[in-house]
Amino acid sequence: MKIFLQYDIQKMCAAILEEQLGQFELNYTVLGTGEVEFLTPPDTQTLKIIQEQLKKYGIRIIETPKNILVEKIKEAIFEMVYKEDDLPASKISTYLSGKLHHSYGYLSNLFSETTYSSIENFIILQRIERAKQLLLTDELTVSEIAWKLNYSSVAHLSTQFKNVTGLTPSAFERIIRKRRLTVSTVRPGP
Repeated sequence: MKIFLQYDIQKMCAAILEEQLGQFELNYTVLGTGEVEFLTPPDTQTLKIIQEQLKKYGIRIIETPKNILVEKIKEAIFEMVYKEDDLPASKISTYLSGKLHHSYGYLSNLFSETTYSSIENFIILQRIERAKQLLLTDELTVSEIAWKLNYSSVAHLSTQFKNVTGLTPSAFERIIRKRRLTVSTVRPGP
């Protein structure tokens, strides 16, 4: 039997943090998606244990200011692509500069230097992942998804979708429908 899941990464991370940090008698506040402020700093040994526990979930503590800023860039992009009802009408460079209070040139260079990929490529990948999620829900048409994700046209979305996935959005939808049909009609044997 297969089931299809939809999940909220931010809620999952918050639950993991609550579960893991709750084991210690620490006074802390979760400030945002990637930030926890300890009102009373934990000792080195406790911090090391927390780091090991979080590592099991793929969560790591970031220590350098450059890496922290790169994570903030990613967080701003996730917020823009996943939380906003529609992507901002302004240029993405203007959005990121305003949100992070650095020039886009600096942010772009830092991101490329740290991740070996460009901000633009990261945004494309996130927009395509979001498009795939939206296609899976069967609630929006490809045209509506293109509009929601601020593509200039359906053709632009389709081109980027195919470049990233190897499929057009329509082909992706057909494959998903066919899999769902197959899963729903397959019955277990005696």
